[in-house]
Amino acid sequence: MANQNHDDGRPRPKLPVQQLAILAIARFAEPLALTSVFPYLPEMIASFNIPPPLIARYAGITAAIFSITQSLTAVFWGRLSDSLGRKPTILLGLLSTMICFLLWGLSSSLKMAIIVRGIMGAGNGNVGIIRTMVAEMVREKELQPKAFSVMPLVWSVGSVFGPAFGGFFARPCEQFPGIFGESKIFREWPFLLPNLMACAVFAVSFGTGLLFLRETLESKRHQRDWGLVLGEKLTRPFRKERKRERRRQSFVDAEASAPLLPAAPSSSASSTTTEDKSVSLRDIFAPQTSINLLCYTFLALHSVAYDQILPVFLNYPRVIPDETNTRLPFKFTGGFGLSSDKIGTVYTVYGIACGLVQFFLFPWLCARFGVLNLYRFATVVFPVLYFILPYTALIQDTTLRYTVFLFIMLCKGFVVIVAFPCTTILLTNSASSLRILGTLNGVATTFSGLGRALGPAAAGAVFSWGVQRGYVISAWWFLGIIALIGTIPPWFIVEDEDERESNTRSGEEDERESLLRNEGDEVIEAVEAGDSSEDEGPKKKRDYGTVGVGSGRT
Repeated sequence: MANQNHDDGRPRPKLPVQQLAILAIARFAEPLALTSVFPYLPEMIASFNIPPPLIARYAGITAAIFSITQSLTAVFWGRLSDSLGRKPTILLGLLSTMICFLLWGLSSSLKMAIIVRGIMGAGNGNVGIIRTMVAEMVREKELQPKAFSVMPLVWSVGSVFGPAFGGFFARPCEQFPGIFGESKIFREWPFLLPNLMACAVFAVSFGTGLLFLRETLESKRHQRDWGLVLGEKLTRPFRKERKRERRRQSFVDAEASAPLLPAAPSSSASSTTTEDKSVSLRDIFAPQTSINLLCYTFLALHSVAYDQILPVFLNYPRVIPDETNTRLPFKFTGGFGLSSDKIGTVYTVYGIACGLVQFFLFPWLCARFGVLNLYRFATVVFPVLYFILPYTALIQDTTLRYTVFLFIMLCKGFVVIVAFPCTTILLTNSASSLRILGTLNGVATTFSGLGRALGPAAAGAVFSWGVQRGYVISAWWFLGIIALIGTIPPWFIVEDEDERESNTRSGEEDERESLLRNEGDEVIEAVEAGDSSEDEGPKKKRDYGTVGVGSGRT
């Protein structure tokens, strides 16, 4: 039992594993929606009679419209979650995206595909809300690196399954003629099958969230949740008799609405007023928060543009370098000439490697080097990888070409796996109060959505412009320059964990001295006995005492 307690006897906090797992199932839908289209998107656009040099441009536009509409509605979804609740908002997003996924697979023209993709983005604001729920579930500093690495890990797993769905099951009549060769449906809509499979995953995510996910919003978490009540009734027959009898009376009346987090230290009217106070722009755009939003936008801009342009580059035909098409170091063209199924395999290997890094290395690296140092390191590596990637197409030996390319791709996967949870932690930690987290993450989704829209659209246009003139490096160097600019803002981020620890200790000491002066010997005995009132000082001193990466107390 010793390892379950601090040195001072206090029990060690634990991650809410079950709730994080349920939230992860819901989170799984986002990377599935985004990445499953990557392997077959060039072929899908080509099926709409688009000339090959323009495929990258329209691939970028298709990706951009999703992010633009998502960014335009992100604050709305964030505010809706602040009023309606986190859980119902997430369920609405899952249902909307599931329907759009089906329509995407039925797209018969470029116009229809772009419209459906736009509606899909507008109806999906879950990324910011899920991040808010993680912050509300886990407030302890020592647990934040693991908690915030769960969702990027889910992204990595989704990045495995998404391209696998897209690359392996697209065009089933051609890839599996013995099974689907006579199917009129899949012959007319060759990209429907992977989307049908994805819809099944969305249905599981929706059902799991409805039945088992618990609300974390302070004003809603005490209300009865009929979804949880139904989930309890459905799972009751599978529980052991003794455990069932012990919990039957309490679940519907108490556990279904019990908070995931401890209750606020004070139930006074002033506390309620503070919690319900409207969020102002000054609360959201504090100096450190603004810098972190800028960093998050740059990261989303170039990393998502990379994921969008990469399959186009891999699908672009091979070109043998000669005097007519190559003039090093800048002028050359050509890609890898891979089909959608092989591109899906590349992404699967990439996703597995990212998942391993996320699960085994990130928490240790975070504890060893610190969140901010890791993020600064990642921002420096990104531009180097972007600048050198297109030169892999010049390698004529097939084995060496794929070896070098996979090494660069895995390095990029490593730094992006490090960068996203780090910037999420830094952004959350810069918030001034728990009450602004929903809106702040909505704003963050808006800014990142603008980056994820501008990046792919611009990179796609630059790629098309470049290959028409024999400069395949154009899009990659464009991303490299953006990533190079993105290395500047992180050096202006200030981690204030030490300051919060100092303030917390100072607040405890000030309250102890005040109590000693006013209450005499009785207070001395209470403090020495570990009276819980001792901990209220820092919480009253600062509303944000237990938000973000933690209060600074271990």
